[in-house]
Amino acid sequence: MSVYTRVARAELEAFLARYPQGKLLGYQGISAGIENTNYFVTTEQGEFVLTLFEWLGMDELPYYLDLMAYLAEHDIPSAHPMADHQGKYLGVLNHKPATLVMRLPGRSIMNPGCGHCAMIGATLGRMHRVGQEFGQSRENNRGPRWWIATAQKVLPCLNGADAELLNNEIKYQSVHRHDQLPRGVIHADLFRDNALFDKEVLTGIIDFYYACNDILLYDLAVVVNDWCAEADGTLHPDRLSALLQAYHQERPLSGAEQQAWPVMLRAAALRFWLSRLQDQHFPRAGEITH
Repeated sequence: MSVYTRVARAELEAFLARYPQGKLLGYQGISAGIENTNYFVTTEQGEFVLTLFEWLGMDELPYYLDLMAYLAEHDIPSAHPMADHQGKYLGVLNHKPATLVMRLPGRSIMNPGCGHCAMIGATLGRMHRVGQEFGQSRENNRGPRWWIATAQKVLPCLNGADAELLNNEIKYQSVHRHDQLPRGVIHADLFRDNALFDKEVLTGIIDFYYACNDILLYDLAVVVNDWCAEADGTLHPDRLSALLQAYHQERPLSGAEQQAWPVMLRAAALRFWLSRLQDQHFPRAGEITH
């Protein structure tokens, strides 16, 4: 992956002077994430993650940072942003919005078992419940309008079969809207690499920068499509059962949600297929970190 904005040591030291975390001991670019620039940062007070936002503006970011703080304060394992000496989570570094957050322990599990899936399902269900009381709201900027616009952008790059498949799915989703289903705060990008585990214990959910307010079932479908998927695209029945049962214990699905489930699985798959196509055919340049 990439670092888009390089940060010199002196620049980082000047940025950290605004925080009570002490002197800089070391830092290193992170080879994960495709939207922002990230560094591991070690100071006298501990370990943190520095994020420079490449595409989000200063006016957009309070929602995400306030949400991360809110969830961390309500027993969801989110990385709490660090406040500077003025009590602000957001600053500027190298002309980019920037924030410093706790570095959570653990590592991503790329071959999850049923226990990992159950833990993710339960935590997602709790997050959807707890998020009902979060006082801010943000539209999903990767929703149906984005699907249509991005499809038009990538269609000329596809072969005939893929273009037909994409057009057909866009049409299918356009006549299967479920706006009456329960809504609230969703992560919208909770793939395996955005969760940290210490063995079977979930220690962190990270990268909330696609979070928004949308249909909760859609968020569950995004998670299932990644955590329960086999190499051939099918869903592993045991992992699927473990995840859905654990979620249901925290937030039972309504009859309408159960009926809409197949459509939501397809909607989640469409959104990330479009994202991958856009990244493949219209890549952004960055500094390779590995």
